[in-house]
Amino acid sequence: MNSGEPISKPDLYVLARIIKVLKERQKLNRTALATATGLSYDRLIRYLEWMEGKEFVQFDAEGDITLTKKGAKTYDDLVKWILQYVGKVRFPKI
Repeated sequence: MNSGEPISKPDLYVLARIIKVLKERQKLNRTALATATGLSYDRLIRYLEWMEGKEFVQFDAEGDITLTKKGAKTYDDLVKWILQYVGKVRFPKI
């Protein structure tokens, strides 16, 4: 699933949006996840590669994406941080 240039500094709101959708829907294919998050397919793939490397997501034999326990905890920690330091959680579509 190599999509070219890897993400070196991911946007935390984009990460949170991807994880939020996976938490809500449990399991999705790449196209459905791109649509649900409002990301271009190419950009989503780059984020998924980064997230897989951090063990936030995993892929099954059919290529569907699921959130790991580590990914779910990361989302909870990230939302908590955003609420504490930013004051509200908004995930604008890009």
